[in-house]
This record gives sequence, structure tokens and C-alpha cells, in this order.
Amino acid sequence: MAESPLWSGKKRAIFGLPWTFTRYTLTETCLFIRSGVLNVREEEIRLYRVLDVTLRQTLGERLFGLGTIHLCTNDQSTPEVDVKRIKHPKEVRTLLSDRAEIERSAKLEGMREMLGQASSVGTEDHGH
Repeated sequence: MAESPLWSGKKRAIFGLPWTFTRYTLTETCLFIRSGVLNVREEEIRLYRVLDVTLRQTLGERLFGLGTIHLCTNDQSTPEVDVKRIKHPKEVRTLLSDRAEIERSAKLEGMREMLGQASSVGTEDHGH
């Protein structure tokens, strides 16, 4: 995780207190989810794979300024991801959605450039 984080937060427990061992870190290209104490698990979700971002808030979460962001991805190992009970969920949802769009556009542009170079290699005129 060499990139500096754009946002980081913790999953919150009852009353919005950070008494859990799940930490979220968003960089320009990835979302990292680290959970556990003795047995640690870290997931990496590349933002260009995020297809849909949805904010969900129960009444209890709204009372404590929390929310859960649900991500649908085209990743085979993690097709759906929940960023659970975080503070400032609307701002985080917007940030995640915007970064995912930027990363998808950059990925598409890179693919177009590669395809353009590959197709122009066979059609170059060598003065014959």
C-alpha cells in the first residue's frame, strides 16, 4: 500500500464506537479492508472493478451518523463488498464512486491506446 490514503476509517460497533478490528483504507486506485487481531485478513479491491456503489442506512445507523456502503464489483473472488458502519458515509460513497469512475476511464483509455498501437503496427506504410 505505497499510495497515500484518500480516506481511512473503522467499522463501528454499537453507539458508533470503533470497538471492532476492521479498518478501511481508500487510495486513488484501491480499497483495502483489513480485519482481525490474531488472524488478520486483508482484501484489496481495485477501484476500476467497482461497478456500483450504494449507501445503506438503518435507523440506528442514521441516529449515530453511520452508514454502510455496498459495492458490486466484477471481481470473481469478491463480487460484493460491504464497507460497514462507517462515519460520514455520504462523503465516502461520493469519493469511492468518483475514484471508481476515474479508474475505469483510465483503464479504458489505456486499453484503447494498446489496441490502437497494436492495429497500427500491421498497417504502417514503409514507403513501398
